[in-house]
Parts: sequence; C-alpha cells; structure tokens
Amino acid sequence: MPLISLVGMPGGGKSTVGRHLARHLGWRFVDSDAEIEKRIGTTIRAFFDAQGEAAFRDVEQQAIADLAAGSEPALILATGGGAVLREANRDALRRGGTVVYLRSTPEELFRRLRHDTQRPLLQVRDPLKKLRDMHHERDPLYRRTAHYIIETGRPSVPTLVNMILMQLELAGVIDPHRAPPAPAAH
Repeated sequence: MPLISLVGMPGGGKSTVGRHLARHLGWRFVDSDAEIEKRIGTTIRAFFDAQGEAAFRDVEQQAIADLAAGSEPALILATGGGAVLREANRDALRRGGTVVYLRSTPEELFRRLRHDTQRPLLQVRDPLKKLRDMHHERDPLYRRTAHYIIETGRPSVPTLVNMILMQLELAGVIDPHRAPPAPAAH
C-alpha cells in the first residue's frame, strides 16, 4: 500500500502541499485533522477545549493507526503537527509507508500563522515563543520519524511538490515514468 505521510509543525504546509501532491499523483488525500473531526463530530478546537489535549491525542492515535494500516491503494496523509508526540504514531507512520518532514523555522511559521485563531496551541500571549518551544521539542521527533526532510523556506507549493516528487522518485517510492493523472472533468 503506497502511503506518503507528511509531518511537520502547525502551519508548515502539510495540508496544502499534500493536496497538490495527491492531485499530481492522482492519489487520494486525507488530512488527519479532518478525519478526526469526522470521528468526534465537532471541531478539534471545541473538543480540545472540552476534553483536553490527552483525549484529543487518544483519538488522533487511533485515526493515524487506522489510516497508516488501512487498505487505501494510494494515499497522501497530512498529519497534525503534534502527531509525532506519541511513539505509537511515529511507529505507525514509518511502518505504513514513506514519511516526509516539511521543515520550517519558528519564524517562518509565525509569519504564516500570526493571524490564525483556529489552532488551539497557539492561542497564547507569545505565539512566537510557543512556536520556538514546540519546534525545540518536536524537531528531533519529526527527524526521527521522517525518511526525507524537505526545507520549506520560501519555495512555492509547486516547487515543494516537485522537491518531494524528486526525492520519492530517486528513492524508488514512486515510478518516475508514471502516467500523469487524467485532467479533472469540469
């Protein structure tokens, strides 16, 4: 089962890049946060506020285990930023397929997220400090989980997709001679 999972900090581009990558490959795209919201029947923020982070991480762990072990023939999975905090998630992602870490600096993330009110962990007095602390804690976990690291910096989404495709082709994860997906009907 080809599974390509994207890991990285909140705001690192996992969902955006994942959607483009899936479209380019003709694969299905799943955002683990959207999958979790389907399971819990509410927003992550509301669940987080009502049940706490530990309960959220339990639901996230089950969703990742299901997606990583599923029978999906070709899947791009964008994980939540904190998915790597649990060893079970790191193991499931590595066993399930290929993991790509979209690495961004805390300063780049702050620039992208400074007006975002939907991320519960960033609703603090000093979001840049929070991002730096999270990056310090999570960067080694992302690195340990990933097969490949892509520095996001300032490249465009198509450039990032091409960088990922090149890595995956060189590694033999995807066929460089694959037929492009059929154009979408309008």
